[in-house]
Amino acid sequence: MCGIVGAVARRNVVPILVNGLLRLEYRGYDSAGLVVVHDAQLDRVRSTGRVAELALKSSGLYGELGIAHTRWATHGIPSERNAHPHVSRNLISVVHNGIIENYEVLRAELTEQGYEFTSDTDTEVIAHLIHSHYAQGNLRVATQMALAQLVGAYAIAVVAADNPHQFIAARKGSPLLLGVGESEHYVASDMSALLQVTKNVVYLEEGDVVEVNLANYRIFDAKGNAVQRPLHVSELDNDSVELGEYQHYMQKEIHEQPQALANTLEAVCNSQSLVPGIFGAEAAGIFPQVESILILACGTSNHAGQVARYWLEEIAGIPCGVEVASEYRYRTSVPNPKTLVVTISQSGETADTLAALNHAKATGHSFTLAICNVPESAIVRQSKLRFLTRAGPEIGVASTKAFTTQLVVLFLLTLVLAKLRGRLDENREQQFLQELRHLPAAVQKVLALEPQIAELAKHFADKHHALFLGRGMHFPIAAEGALKLKEISYIHAEAYPAGELKHGPLALVDRDMPVVSVAPNDALLEKLKSNLQEVKARGGELYVFADANTHIKEADGIHILQMPEHAGFLSPILHTVPLQLLAYYVALQKGTDVDKPRNLAKSVTVE
Repeated sequence: MCGIVGAVARRNVVPILVNGLLRLEYRGYDSAGLVVVHDAQLDRVRSTGRVAELALKSSGLYGELGIAHTRWATHGIPSERNAHPHVSRNLISVVHNGIIENYEVLRAELTEQGYEFTSDTDTEVIAHLIHSHYAQGNLRVATQMALAQLVGAYAIAVVAADNPHQFIAARKGSPLLLGVGESEHYVASDMSALLQVTKNVVYLEEGDVVEVNLANYRIFDAKGNAVQRPLHVSELDNDSVELGEYQHYMQKEIHEQPQALANTLEAVCNSQSLVPGIFGAEAAGIFPQVESILILACGTSNHAGQVARYWLEEIAGIPCGVEVASEYRYRTSVPNPKTLVVTISQSGETADTLAALNHAKATGHSFTLAICNVPESAIVRQSKLRFLTRAGPEIGVASTKAFTTQLVVLFLLTLVLAKLRGRLDENREQQFLQELRHLPAAVQKVLALEPQIAELAKHFADKHHALFLGRGMHFPIAAEGALKLKEISYIHAEAYPAGELKHGPLALVDRDMPVVSVAPNDALLEKLKSNLQEVKARGGELYVFADANTHIKEADGIHILQMPEHAGFLSPILHTVPLQLLAYYVALQKGTDVDKPRNLAKSVTVE
């Protein structure tokens, strides 16, 4: 959601800014822009098209200092006048991720002081505020004074027309990192934007303000004290964020799942037993005290938590609740200090999940575990325990490999807690470890079904609605399948536990409503078959993703995709993959923008 790139160098930074924005397109945006400082003036270009259009419009610009932005609209419609960067009196320019909650009050005060607003955004108040404090010519001090007046979340980068080799950046509640080069420096929302120029990076902490020049940088904390932050060398490489042989990032990331799972499981599967320490040094002391689990997550990550609830209660015998993070912090709950609060987030910067974690801690929950794909993210830093999923960069907005790696980590958590609670003997532990070692190969077999799934997707080309059914721990997988379909194909899809058909959804079933069912060979299979007969009797068109030996046969109105094997408790992971592929190929049939679906953003860093 929104992206920032900034650079100062002894060369033209326009290509750096544009290439950085291209790498940030996956985050979702509806407009883009950049500004460079040259000959003591601000040269600005903005566009409501793609970054490629911005590249054409800015091809003649030159500047050794500049900032750029992709905007996902919050305040004000997508338009060139609302696109960043915003400028105050041709002197100060700002790009901003986040939301300023008191912008209306500030706007009124600044209007009284004679400032003219040319956009509908909350961001423009930041530019004018900084300008109002810039009389003494110190851009950092002016920025710090302006930030003290803001209420809300932000990551910003600021330049001044009369200061050709310096920018200021700051963050509070929204991610931002500093790139370190040879006599040139950069800032970005995401490491992928900087791989073109550096792998050396400093992750800014909450409240940090950084003053960046050609030769050096200085970081100040929220109290204004000069501080040192560690320099990291990123492990990302250009290949990990390039499409390669694939048509879309989503397709690439679906196919990367066997390797992502193998990477996530590497340390565990090379050992002979499970130990709490895989979740952090303090886990051995915390886990024996845990009486219950509370999982906080949004969207796809919430579906992972819902699957884990079945595992945790059946295998580990521990009560588990799963809450939508954006709802949890706005209701009165009953805290239990012996509850392990598990937050799940691909980016580790999801605003609602981060706020829910802080709310849980404020109510007395001290046992916290983050499951995340980004090591230096806010959620990881603010949790006592953590497990990094090692899925690699996920560029497509619709989450795929992040989801399956989250699931496998939650399964590991289940096994470790079960072992500590005396519910996992050595034989069963070794059996589960062997199943985990086999999981990447099992997923690879499912991927081999891609041509068959592409054919099934053709049946959805003229559909506008779909119903997804599952039972038990596969119901959240049905919900994830429905979410994927609606995200990228814009087909209205919803999921129900199959047993709920007679309680309302059956009224929707006809030949124009495809019904997709997850049919594992488990204890609920016969119940599920009865539910499918109810659909067939009403003339519904069934698409059944069935395990081996389920004995569900092809017939008029019943299309079967035969899964290669049954994976027991790990079956939800295998059944996820064909639903991802179905959504992908239906989107191709519909001609939608698979990697950048309308109205959506990859990293939701505002509430």
